[in-house]
Amino acid sequence: MKILLLGQHGQVSRELQLSLAGQAELVVRGRDQLDLGQPEQIRRQVRELRPALIINAAAHTAVDQAESEPELAFAINATAPGVLAEEAAVLGAPLIHYSTDYVFDGGKAASYTEDDTPNPLGVYGQSKLAGEQAIRAAGGEHLILRTSWVYSLHGRNFLLTMQRLLQERDSLNVVADQIGAPTWAGSIARASAELIAHWRAGQAGPWGTYHLTGQGETSWFGFASAIAEQLRAQGKPAAQLEAIPTSAYPTPAQRPLNSRLDCTRLQHDWHIQLPDWDDALLECLASPR
Repeated sequence: MKILLLGQHGQVSRELQLSLAGQAELVVRGRDQLDLGQPEQIRRQVRELRPALIINAAAHTAVDQAESEPELAFAINATAPGVLAEEAAVLGAPLIHYSTDYVFDGGKAASYTEDDTPNPLGVYGQSKLAGEQAIRAAGGEHLILRTSWVYSLHGRNFLLTMQRLLQERDSLNVVADQIGAPTWAGSIARASAELIAHWRAGQAGPWGTYHLTGQGETSWFGFASAIAEQLRAQGKPAAQLEAIPTSAYPTPAQRPLNSRLDCTRLQHDWHIQLPDWDDALLECLASPR
């Protein structure tokens, strides 16, 4: 089976390449081979390759930067997924696409379900929501997997930033009033491989939109505290952490205060559940770089 994987060096893509190795003919396309800002280039490559499955792990994920370059964010996060979905539908190939907690405004008191109405606060969330809508409009078989607070041992993410800053500074302020679930890219990749295995075995659940995050919840301050604890356990220095409100750390893009996603539907329909976020963190830190 031939799988077309969009995104080459991203966190989820790197883990997918490990999880899917040997299970299929994996054709990986990064920015150098395929410009997602060029719809006709996307169509041409999909038609030439004729994959049995498309996985879109590519995205414009620079949340603050998106505020100043909305056209690029929408080209990559909205137009490109729609084109992929259209071409996948023509081939009769399913599309797996990753979305985000940022499609919600964070004003709900409880965890968000797939039935809650999205209301993104900024360009990044708006572009990702538009991508979801374009995929659904194409009418083909698809899985839109919304995740949150993705990290790994590669790329740019909260884990690596905290590891560096905690060892460079004596004290560090971290936002404590944004709540969500840190999600290891390796967990996302493994779950994706399980979803593909179910589909190939004829045991696919309903297609559609699902939430896929680590179990449990914490704040960015709680996540940073767990990272600091692991540094100290290794005999490394770690700064003292101070909890601050979002209002004390202004950014170009507004973040949702509540990023909790209810993942019950994925567990019910596809029998897949990610591990607790803190267990996944330990596994990530113990994995080879």
